[in-house]
Amino acid sequence: MKFLVTGSAGLIGSQIVKDLVEQNHIVYSCYHDQKPLQGILIHLDLSDENQIIQTLQQIKPDRIIHLAAMTGVDLCETEKELATIINTKATEILARQAVKLNAFFLYVSTDYVFDGINGMKKENDTTNPLGFYGKSKLGGELVLNKLASNWCIARTSTPFGIHSTKKTFPLWVKENLEAKKEIPVLIDQFTSPTYVPNLSKMLIEITTRQITGILHVSGATRISRYALAELVADKLHLDKSLLIPTKIDTMNWKAQRPKDSSLNTSLASENLNEQPQKIEKSLELFINELNSN
Repeated sequence: MKFLVTGSAGLIGSQIVKDLVEQNHIVYSCYHDQKPLQGILIHLDLSDENQIIQTLQQIKPDRIIHLAAMTGVDLCETEKELATIINTKATEILARQAVKLNAFFLYVSTDYVFDGINGMKKENDTTNPLGFYGKSKLGGELVLNKLASNWCIARTSTPFGIHSTKKTFPLWVKENLEAKKEIPVLIDQFTSPTYVPNLSKMLIEITTRQITGILHVSGATRISRYALAELVADKLHLDKSLLIPTKIDTMNWKAQRPKDSSLNTSLASENLNEQPQKIEKSLELFINELNSN
């Protein structure tokens, strides 16, 4: 099949492209700044409507996986116009082209579309984003709801894995503890950390099987940042006393974050062959991957 992947040099995108190439699909890797390592490289500026339309009309993909986004939560708060262009408007342009090409469209969204007052959110729970990042991503979701076509909104939570430039939370913890540095870690922020190779397989399965609607594809464990840091320390036999319990209210952030944005993944577990992983299993695989690198 012919896949077009936006954000293909990112943390999730680079894994998806790698997995798709291994499955012998034709993969068009769209990127903005950093060049992807695999696939057919296509430079794509998501703020340029004509370029998006021309690119899709030329390639005519069977499947589109739309990962590219402005994900800096504080940056979205200060650059609202740009966040709207990238996260909402570009999603609409891509999705409308997908309809014309009869291509299946997968939009990767976020746990930040919820306010975090209660966690373990299900797919049909009411959205209420706190910050502009969540609002702009929800804007992309609402656009798809208007289109009568084959699409899926896949919401995920705190992806982690290995990437050439992006340092994810478990690696940050590992490196600081190895350097004997004290680090502040939140005791009152809960998410569903998602191991990227697991996420990639779930997203590819959704896309190849054309599973429609909204699906929560994250890790299967609700856990605080602090408990996650403790798990990393335990598994790597590092000093947990260097973890300094910290509360979300003390953080000097521009944008408000949800306190509990954990996701209920039971629907994904029922419908997918690739199951959402428990955090212990994910961390084990992550550490093995680190060691083999």
